[in-house]
Amino acid sequence: MRILTVDDDPISLQLLGKALRAAGHQVETARDGLEALATLRRGECRLVISDWNMPGLDGLELCRRVRGQDFTGYVYIILLTSHDTRQKVVEGMSAGADDFMSKPFHPAELLARVRAGERALALETRDVVIFAMAKLAESRDLDTGAHLERVRRYSKALARQMSRQPSFHDEIDDKYVGLIYLTSPLHDIGKVGIPDSVLLKPGRLTPSEFEVMKTHAALGADTLDAALQQFPGAKFLQMARDIAASHHERFNGTGYPAGIAGTDIPLCGRIVALADVYDALTTKRVYKEAFSHQHARETILKESGCHFDPDVVQAFLDCEEEFLAIARQFREEPAETPLLEATR
Repeated sequence: MRILTVDDDPISLQLLGKALRAAGHQVETARDGLEALATLRRGECRLVISDWNMPGLDGLELCRRVRGQDFTGYVYIILLTSHDTRQKVVEGMSAGADDFMSKPFHPAELLARVRAGERALALETRDVVIFAMAKLAESRDLDTGAHLERVRRYSKALARQMSRQPSFHDEIDDKYVGLIYLTSPLHDIGKVGIPDSVLLKPGRLTPSEFEVMKTHAALGADTLDAALQQFPGAKFLQMARDIAASHHERFNGTGYPAGIAGTDIPLCGRIVALADVYDALTTKRVYKEAFSHQHARETILKESGCHFDPDVVQAFLDCEEEFLAIARQFREEPAETPLLEATR
């Protein structure tokens, strides 16, 4: 993250910069509030660490000016101050400060407060991006709604079950489970780039049309990768990109778009692959009736080690009652408009 430090004392700026750069941050500096506002208008910094007492435009007035202007995203402000009374804290919060730190500061405390600011900013970025992209996908693809809700819940159930396996303790925690639930609805975001003649065709695709449809995985990955370049620390974008890119890969390397195999396929992609196929098998499509859970179960077992990661298949077997409950809860009524082929 690029952080703006504001102080009229060059020694304080030097100490702040040293601690922040050592933690991997990029640092901009300003000597007063006016210079800080000019830097913020360039849109490169969304976290500010400012001294309270400065000549001219002080830290308190800087907070008021920031809150009174229309920046493209929220600016998180930490005030450095020797004013640690309750009255001063209330005054600073009322002016728009998000956090306070006493001077002289301790580097460990500084980094802890910066991490808190990063979390707050990441939540805003995450929610905005996911909402916008999910609405974009919904506007182009008839295969949304209950399909996306089921897939996200199947994915969450699989991830949670796998977290109980000792071999995945270090890879899957509660945060991972929450992220896969949050990001899996974006698995087919690349379909927004597929021509209507292919995407909206009410039936099976020809081989050449299927080749066009297959490009949606790479298109989705590219779209999310562009967002990731703007917010490189956003873990939800990293997972969303990996899911979009890899949920049509197969464990034996015969999938697309990259033909990668085994554990070279991101774990989140291996999980969503099974969730997506299970939903395609057990719901009605224009070319078939819905298959039973037992039929889908047999298909998934047959494809263990071929299409699917055997560990994900085992997790499916261990939580299949939860799959059945999800399918019942989010069962779709017959639609007048045929649904698209979900396994494309």
